[in-house]
Formats: sequence, structure tokens, C-alpha cells
Amino acid sequence: MGALITLLSTINILLLLFLFLNSSTSSLPIPTKKTYIVHMKHHLKPPHFSTHQEWYKTHLSNQNSLLYTYNMVYNGFAATLYPHEVEILRQSKTVINIYEDTFYIPQTTRTPEFLGLDKTNFFAGRTLPELNNAAQDVIIGVLDSGVWPESNSFNDVGMSSVPSRWRGKCERGLDFDPDLHCNRKLIGAVYFAEGCKASGSCSKEVESPRDHNGHGTHTASTAAGSIVANASLFGYAKGTARGMAPQARLASYKVCWNETCAGSDILAAFDRAIMDGVDVLSVSLSNNATTYYSDPIALGAFAAIEKGILVSCSAGNAGPWESTVVNTAPWVITVGAATLDRDFPATVTLGNGQKLQGVSLYSGKIEMENKLLTLVYPQGGNSSSNLCLRGSLDPSTVSGKVVLCDRGANDRVEKGLVVKEADGVGMILANTPETGEELLADSHLLPAVAVGRKVGDVIREYVKTESNPTVVLSFGGTVVKVKPSPVVVTFSSRGPNPIAPQILKPDVIGPGVNILAAWPETVGPTSLDVDTRKTSFNIVSGTSMSCPHVTGVAALVKAVHPEWSPSAIKSAIMTTAYTRDNTNSSFRDSAQDGTFSNPFAHGSGHVNPQKALSPGLIYDIRIQDHIKFLCSLDYSMDEIQSIVKRLNFTCANKFADAGQINYPSFSVLFRINLKRVVRYTREVTNVGAAGSVYEVAIDAPSSVTVTVKPEKLVFKKVGEKLHYTVTFVSKKDVKPGNAFGWISWKNAENEVRSPVAYSWMT
Repeated sequence: MGALITLLSTINILLLLFLFLNSSTSSLPIPTKKTYIVHMKHHLKPPHFSTHQEWYKTHLSNQNSLLYTYNMVYNGFAATLYPHEVEILRQSKTVINIYEDTFYIPQTTRTPEFLGLDKTNFFAGRTLPELNNAAQDVIIGVLDSGVWPESNSFNDVGMSSVPSRWRGKCERGLDFDPDLHCNRKLIGAVYFAEGCKASGSCSKEVESPRDHNGHGTHTASTAAGSIVANASLFGYAKGTARGMAPQARLASYKVCWNETCAGSDILAAFDRAIMDGVDVLSVSLSNNATTYYSDPIALGAFAAIEKGILVSCSAGNAGPWESTVVNTAPWVITVGAATLDRDFPATVTLGNGQKLQGVSLYSGKIEMENKLLTLVYPQGGNSSSNLCLRGSLDPSTVSGKVVLCDRGANDRVEKGLVVKEADGVGMILANTPETGEELLADSHLLPAVAVGRKVGDVIREYVKTESNPTVVLSFGGTVVKVKPSPVVVTFSSRGPNPIAPQILKPDVIGPGVNILAAWPETVGPTSLDVDTRKTSFNIVSGTSMSCPHVTGVAALVKAVHPEWSPSAIKSAIMTTAYTRDNTNSSFRDSAQDGTFSNPFAHGSGHVNPQKALSPGLIYDIRIQDHIKFLCSLDYSMDEIQSIVKRLNFTCANKFADAGQINYPSFSVLFRINLKRVVRYTREVTNVGAAGSVYEVAIDAPSSVTVTVKPEKLVFKKVGEKLHYTVTFVSKKDVKPGNAFGWISWKNAENEVRSPVAYSWMT
């Protein structure tokens, strides 16, 4: 190995000398360092090295290049390397593979009441206070942009001592004092920045666990924020704010610096969180990974579930396009977004008397309301739209007027800033066909109303045909018990699963629109640099918000059933989810008004905390079954080994079909006139009463015949496991496309429901 170091050093010196001598005449580009994650043959460490880190350093010409050594989640390290160093390492017999670092982005109350967590009835035989008290033993880790510790959502009033099993810490920074900022609620706060700094794309934040973005504070408080009375955003959504598991402990792992989240930092955070002893992890981050073995979230989550830690992830904000769902590994719970029954209505009254409805969080000067103003819709060049991009508005055209802007191309709040900078006095933000009827409220820097596509089309036509268009904007505050709700939102990413289509994703949906939660007081509600307003709570939308709702619910299930595996908790949440809104209709999809949602958008349905605590039956998945699943994807043994981190695994008994894994939902793939029969066997465990009996119910499209054997499951005792086999037979000559149904096991106490998605491919 000493010869390898000498060779690397010599090559570096010669390369630098060559570049120096030819700097004035050579056209060759100067090589730059990039961050790489290196997968090592862990077992080949020579015995004279006391640690793997010492051994890893011998593979580097500059030992300062080493950023992280991974212990729990990965057999390897992260380092900054020149291209020629990467090639030399690839030739080493101790190196399995090398991956360039990837980057992730954040997927950007009334929800406890909406979810039934405010009631005093019994939850799995416990009162709500008893349930909350049990949750004090549960530790939630949040991988995000840090935490704002001064928020009242992180107060520890009434909490007992920190669990003795906790091995984590709070890390000191220039703006973060562990003695002042951590307590019995916020028991851990650390940061990871080496990968981000090495990329040169990190924001100029002080290195500390503190959140200067808001995203991490919002997600952490949504999952487990303490009870705070009289919370609101400038009077909107006023009430008592609380997380889903308000008595659970919190540990913050800062991996995002503004909008930059390096995969190498995420992997290091997983490593630390597992060693610290968290019970549940919340990860509202994503990128477009195309394999599980090169995705730090999938890698970290696999190591986590091996240690009994459930990992909850956001599904992504790239809807409504198909196959956009992310974080699709079967060992994580993937969460999409829906509305709740609270809204912030606003009215647009056109000069012709038409009254049109939208939403708004406007909280400025009241004299703006009910004032008749000129409405303009400036369109430049050959464009038939007005996207209100930076520099696109002429102040002489929009000054003193309300500007109609089309949604798309840039951030919604940036459009408001563009109008304000051009001296406009108000904005109507109108949806386009791509965003449908989805209504997201924002706290703009000027009076603004967001409207759906249909209303937007009415306003566009009015402006184009009226010689002197005028408008009056009025604002209705906060209303609750809105119908219909929940509605699947346009931005929520959709299936089919782009990596393993036999696994139905997302798994569930949760509240992800206009969510009130804690916020740093140094960050304006729009997060724009010019927004100097201060608020301790903000209203934000995204699957980033739905993910921690499910994280908190998982913590409650863990509190009631501490012996359950992550797969069991996930199964309980999935099989008890509901699929009908508060009008008793199937879920609607805001992507297109009047259409119904399907499992590619809502998975098993909307999370139902009360029922998840007593699911009746669970689908458990062993680690060996996850390995069989990976083998069925035709990954190489090295690629699988990078995920499972063990030498003695085998693919001799791999699943013939990835859908054979004991998943709580089904995704059935047919090949037209080639593969018309698909057969899966599932195992269910009785977690209800001894002597429970379940009978099957089936709903299937006319193009498929579904047979389940046996049709009745009789459990003699608690913990007993029984199997059933389901056979799906497609009719001949079905056209390419999708259809949906469900399989349900029922008795008087429980309904254990599994959605089924059918896909016909050529």
C-alpha cells in the first residue's frame, strides 16, 4: 500500500509541474476535485490497522482529502479526489466501486384535530394523555436544515428525564450553545457540512446545528412539536399548535445548507443517528436516484431498519406527472401530500360583477381591501402568458395596478416580489393546465390572491376582452371544515415506481398543504432576502410537510407497540389508511377538477392514526426478504453488498418477481398476450385478539379475475402467522394502461386493506 501512496504522490507532482510549465500555452483544462463516495471491501482491512479510517487514509495521496468514514450505513468513506485519483482507486483490489456525490433538495395547527389526535377517547386501550406519556420514550431524528431551538415548539415543560439509552449530543457552534439550547425535548442537534463545503456550493452559513432556512424547524415541529397556545401566521390559522407526537423527543441532524444537501453528508447523518439511538427518522429530502445502491437515503435507511428504526420519507413534489415518485425503496415509508379541511378564502370581484374564489394569506394594510383597482395582464413578445419573471414587468405599465400572473417557471413568492418591485399594488396568481385546481396560500410581500385554472381562465378572458378591466380583492381569514377534504394535490409525485414498478409507491398520503408549524424568527415567511417580517410560525406546503405527519404517527405506534419492527409499523399505517373524503366520496385529484385519485397518487390512502394503533393484522418483512428483493432486481453482488453490508448473503433463493416481497400493497404487471397470470403469496401476523377470524373481500376491474385462497383466515392466538395466495388473471387483448382495485381482510373489529394497481405493458 506504501507503493500506492508513493505512486499517487508522484503523479500529483508531475501533473502539477506539467500544468505549471504549460500554463501559458496549454489549452488543457485544469483538473478539479470532486467529492466521491468509495465502497470498500471492508473485510480486507489488514490487521495492523486499528481502525478502518486509518486503512482508508492509506488509499489517499492527501489524507486531508478524507471527509467521512462510514461505520453503520456503508462500508467505505467519502473523499475529495482528482479524476486521476479516482481512476487509480478503481483499479485497487480493495475498492468495489466509486460514486460521485449527489445532491438532494428539501421537498417543500389544525392537523392533529383533522387526524383525530385531539380527542379524549381511547387509542389502543389508552387515553390520549397515557399515549402521549408513552411517547416520551420515543426519539425522532430529523435530517433537514437544522433547528431553531428558541421556538416554543421545542419547550420541555412537563417532560421527564432524557432516556438513559440516548447516546447522542448537542454540538456547539458560534450561534448554538448546547447548555442553553438543548433540553429534555430537543436532546440532540448536530451538523454535517463536509460534502457540501467540498462541492463549493454551500451557502455562507455559520457552521452549527442552527436552522437559517426554516425547513428543518417546520418539519421537526410538525412531527413532534410541543403544545403552543395562540399560534398563527399573522392571525391566520390561529389556534393551538402541536406536533403529531408532542411528547416525543427530538434530535436534529443538519445536512442541508439553504437548498444544498450533499449525499455524503446525508449518509454521515444516518450513520450518527443510528449510533445515537433514534427510534424513527424523518427525511423530507429527495433527488432523482435511479438505483438503490447509489442513493444515500436508501443506503442509510436500510442500515436503519436493520437496527429497528423506521424511516419516513417524502414522495417528492414533481406531480402530477407519472413515475415521478422518489424514495421508493420498500424499506422506507413514502409519503405523498393532500389537503386538510382548513382554508384561507379570498374573493376576486371583477369589474363586471363576477365574484370568483381563491386563497390568500394577505395580512397587510386593511385599506387595500375592497378598493377598486385597475387589472393588467402584460404579455411580452409572442408570449400568450405572463409568468412575472425577474425583469419582465415594465413599471410604467403596472405601477399602481393589480397584475395577473401565470403560475410556473419561478417560485410563487418570487412573482409577488417581481410585481412589488415594478410598483404593482397587488397580484392575482392564476394556475395553468399543469397545476390544475390546486390552491396553495403564500404570505406574499403584497396583497395577492391565488386562484385555480378555471377561475384563472375566466380572469384572463375578462382582461383580454374588457377595455378597462378592474378588480376588487377581499380576504376572508381562516375557515375550517372545508369540503371536500382531503384532496390529493397536484404537486404530489406519482407512481408507478420508476426503480421497482412491482412495489406500489407512494405508500400513503398525509396533510401537506398550508401547514402551520414553527419557524425561525430571523427568516421571513417567504424566505426571500428582502422579507424582513418576523414570525414564530409559518404556513408552508409540500410533501416535506406530509412526511413528518406520518413520522409522528409512526412514533405514536412505536410508543404503543415498542416491540414492533419498522415493517410492522409501516404495515399498520398503510392497511388502516382511508380512501374516502369527508363527503363520503372517493378522493379527488386537484390536478384535474372532477377526476378521482388512484393508488399511484394516494397509495394505500390517507393516514389514520387511531386505527393504525390497532391494525388487527400486519405484514412483516424480514431483512432476508429485502435481500431477496434486491437480488430480483438483477443488481450485481457488489452492488447488493453495498446496501446490505454483509459477506455471507446469497441470491440463490431470490424472488423470481420483486412483487413477491411481503408488501402491504400490490402492483401487478401484465405483458399483453404474454404474461396474463401473476401469483403472489403473502404472510399476515395476528396482532389483534386470540381467536380472530377474517374473511376476504375483493374489488377488481372487469379486465382482471382475482382469486384468493384461502378465503378465510382463522387465528387461534396472538402473534400467529398465516399465509394466503392471490392469483391475478388478465383477460386477453387488454390495451396498455392502468386499472385499480383492492383486497381486504375483514371482521367486526378491523378492515385490513391493500390497494392493487394493475399495469398492462407491451
